Amino acid sequence: MYLTSLFGFLKKDLKKKAKITKWPSKKQWVQVFKVLNKKERAVFLFFIVLFLGSSLFLVVNFYLKNTETAPAKGGNYIEGVVGNPRFINPIYAQSSDVDRDLVEVIFSSLVPDLAETVEIKDGGETYEIHLKENVFWHDNEKLTADDVIFTIKTIQNPDYKSPLRANYLGVEVEKINDYTLKLKLNNQYSAFQERLDLKILPKHIWQDISPQNFLLTNYNLQPIGSGPYKFKALKQDGSNSVVSLELAGFKNYFEKDKPYLSKISFYFFKSEEDLIKAAKKGEVDGFSINSPENFDIFKKSQFNELSLSLPRYFAIFFNPDKSRFLANDNIRKALNYATNKEKIVEDVLHNRAEIVDSPVLPEVYGYEAPTEIYEFSATKTENLFSQANLEKKEGKWVEVKKETIIEFKSDLKTGSQGKEVTALQTCLARDPEVYPEGKITGYFGNQTKAAVIAFQEKYKKDILDPWGFSKGTGTVSKTTRTKLNEICSTPPKETPLKFSLITVQDPVLEKVALEIKKQWAELGIEVEIQSYPISQLTQDFIKPRNYEMLLFGEVLGQIPDPFPFWHSSQIKDPGLNLAKYDNSKADILLETARVSQDEQIRAEKYNQLQNIIIADSPSVFLYQPQYIYFINKKIKGGIEPVIISDPSKRFSDIQNWHTNQKRTWR
Repeated sequence: MYLTSLFGFLKKDLKKKAKITKWPSKKQWVQVFKVLNKKERAVFLFFIVLFLGSSLFLVVNFYLKNTETAPAKGGNYIEGVVGNPRFINPIYAQSSDVDRDLVEVIFSSLVPDLAETVEIKDGGETYEIHLKENVFWHDNEKLTADDVIFTIKTIQNPDYKSPLRANYLGVEVEKINDYTLKLKLNNQYSAFQERLDLKILPKHIWQDISPQNFLLTNYNLQPIGSGPYKFKALKQDGSNSVVSLELAGFKNYFEKDKPYLSKISFYFFKSEEDLIKAAKKGEVDGFSINSPENFDIFKKSQFNELSLSLPRYFAIFFNPDKSRFLANDNIRKALNYATNKEKIVEDVLHNRAEIVDSPVLPEVYGYEAPTEIYEFSATKTENLFSQANLEKKEGKWVEVKKETIIEFKSDLKTGSQGKEVTALQTCLARDPEVYPEGKITGYFGNQTKAAVIAFQEKYKKDILDPWGFSKGTGTVSKTTRTKLNEICSTPPKETPLKFSLITVQDPVLEKVALEIKKQWAELGIEVEIQSYPISQLTQDFIKPRNYEMLLFGEVLGQIPDPFPFWHSSQIKDPGLNLAKYDNSKADILLETARVSQDEQIRAEKYNQLQNIIIADSPSVFLYQPQYIYFINKKIKGGIEPVIISDPSKRFSDIQNWHTNQKRTWR
């Protein structure tokens, strides 16, 4: 009705002005509001708003359906770490968490970053690698096979003293062309693929630097790499310690349109407490901390907490050569049952760890769980200790032994010989006043006779007085035999079940050790704890295997190879068989699995292996720690909760991190 009236008015007006047009002019539209009454104007405005709103909705909906959110360039990121960089250099960074973090961001790995293809030939003895041809160093020189060969040969050269050298011993490297090379192994080794995750050095920068100056050059703190971010600047304090390092996005990075962040800065702190203070103030965007009691500080903050799994575990390794108790199967198994792992994870590690029952981490590698595990049981502990001939006295387990040399039944005199004479001499030799010569010959001679006389006169009241003698006779007869049987029977000897446990001077491990001591003490087992700096622990204790028990961690790879930790050939340094474990069946399984390229065969062998090792109980497997990382919620495209081989691998996809976003057409 209202629209009919409106257009009727417009037609009349058009006729009056004799204008030939089918659509009202702007002036005519203005006149509408003069013609319509108040109610009609409200309805007219409602339809206009509805029309415009519907049009806008359709346009926006079309835009959203046909576009998607994408990362955009720009934005800064600040990482906080405890410690200082020394060698931002792939061949030396292995020994420092800080250096490894920086190397991960600045340098590229042979695999997966630089390799276009990897062909495994000759049953796993040959690796042929073709490199991407669009990779540049940060000084815009091209990266070629020469750089890869130079890096590997430098690591292999003992003059450079690289901690990676053992990984590449016996590996021959050959250049096929500028972008293809071949690696030849002495023997098949299934885990070698993981060693191809090697950061590469630029040959044109390092080739003229002598081994003596390799550790001294400024390139160790001002590196040139080929990764997504390049060195820009560093800041030092008055003592020349690096306090911050700034990296800029590399425009010629081989991944198109990446990296997204314009700048990354690393701030270096002297302690975890200083790092936490900076994080609370919002001075850093990402960081990790080691102390479990500090994990909950950032529960309600601008940070997301990420729990990353690392293929490593901590255990108590037994050394049976240093404690005869640990040579007993029942005692080792009893100590496993005496350990409440759940309590360690809950009370000490604040549930930021997983209980471990096996040396190959079946949950990480997707293998079958072991058929037998040691769940905490005080009853089983006591039963096994009893089977090991231990007794519980006054709440503590002890070994009770009563030693008797022999029971003297015969008369002995000069010229006698045999077992009773040997026992006689052994007993008399315990008292230097009686038998100073102490010779054990089994023959009753003059020295033995003199010793018998001295013995008889020392115990005159019991031996000579009943016969009315004032001096010893030197002949062993009735009263002398009675006294010898009394004296020579050793009283019961009690040896407490006591162990020495050593570990690293680390707040978390020291607390774990104290919790174990507490748990075992409640069951009557004594433990003495000592902790040492890692350098001293390694040199004085681990290398010579100079410990009864060692609380320590073993770092595995993403491709499992337990050979260095459990094969009998690795009992002595530089092997890492910390429990001095020796089992021929286990050796065969380890040897077979490490050369097989078939994942199914490896899984089968390792499933068998873990059950053999658990049954032998050479250690108490404790827990697999989670790597706790806090990252600002503004960071997108970041790491997901996954398994990483090393903490530095949290930066493996840093080229995808971003703070800015844009919409692009699908």
